[in-house]
Amino acid sequence: MKNKVGQFNRKGNKVISIAKIAAKLFSTRGYLETSMDEIAAAAKISKGGIYHYFTSKVEILYFILNNYMDLVLGDLEEELKGVEGDFAKIKYIISRHIDLYVRNVYEAKTLLHEAHNLPPKSFKIIAEKERRYYQIVAGVLQSCLGASVEKDKVTAVAFTLFGMCNWIYSWYNSKGPVTPQQLSKIIFGIFTNGVSNLQDDGGRSYP
Repeated sequence: MKNKVGQFNRKGNKVISIAKIAAKLFSTRGYLETSMDEIAAAAKISKGGIYHYFTSKVEILYFILNNYMDLVLGDLEEELKGVEGDFAKIKYIISRHIDLYVRNVYEAKTLLHEAHNLPPKSFKIIAEKERRYYQIVAGVLQSCLGASVEKDKVTAVAFTLFGMCNWIYSWYNSKGPVTPQQLSKIIFGIFTNGVSNLQDDGGRSYP
């Protein structure tokens, strides 16, 4: 039994290692431009050896995106139950999102730019997980803005927040002078100041 468990753990670790290497290649060179030969070479295994872990390049892509979305969703709903106040929940979501993003930047960028290369069935699974994440965040924003605020406005606010958090890969260096924690505070400050200026149909403002 110990040997089997050990073999499983080693195989699992190797799968994750290959996926991380592939994510870096996919996010910097492009999924279509990256070959299995290149992934194998970067992972320091033979091309034949890589098929022991993945049957195809698209399976690697799906593994990367599915794993990343599982991290993003995690126990978020339960975690938010322990956070008091709508703005505190938004702050938590931003901080958590940035932390995951910085630690998995290649996977996050691959999700943004390469998910469309998945076959329809696999793409649908990833899209559903993205939709679930959106619903959780939008629910918090709806509570913050007020029940009378139109759904379309909440959607616009939610995707504005996602844009602020997701596109940091194009300029942000986590090893630079601004730490991920400081960046989270900056995004939270800018975003919530903007949200505070929104008004519902009844004219109520949000301090």
